[in-house]
Amino acid sequence: MSKILIINGPNLNLIGEREQSQYGSKDYKFLEDICEKKSKELNLILKMKQSNVEGEIVDIIQSARNEFDGIIINAGGYSHTSVAIRDALDIFKGKIIELHISNIYKREEFRHKSIISGVVTGIICGLGINGYILAINSMHEMLNENK
Repeated sequence: MSKILIINGPNLNLIGEREQSQYGSKDYKFLEDICEKKSKELNLILKMKQSNVEGEIVDIIQSARNEFDGIIINAGGYSHTSVAIRDALDIFKGKIIELHISNIYKREEFRHKSIISGVVTGIICGLGINGYILAINSMHEMLNENK
């Protein structure tokens, strides 16, 4: 069974409460539940982590190197600012999907550039939390291509 890790960055623990026009009304527990359900349907082992701390996210990525086949990451605001997270992702040799709940290109100018995009396999943005389901499906397909 393939093992995937979903990493959520700062403020994503507050989805459902903050900026519902951008992130919707479903809370983080709902997000965890739908991701777990989809992973089980696809016979994937899933672990989800969330942190508001840049260094913790780097540690999570580094620890994933020898344990996980793929990473789905919503780095939140760190997508636009963190060279450290980008460098950690670049070290990871599995598949990586960058995910954004909102369409970063319809938001403030500073959100239009993601530092991490250059080291990921693919990007999903603007499809709400359904993007997580699409990312899990896509990761499953990519990982099965290599078998």
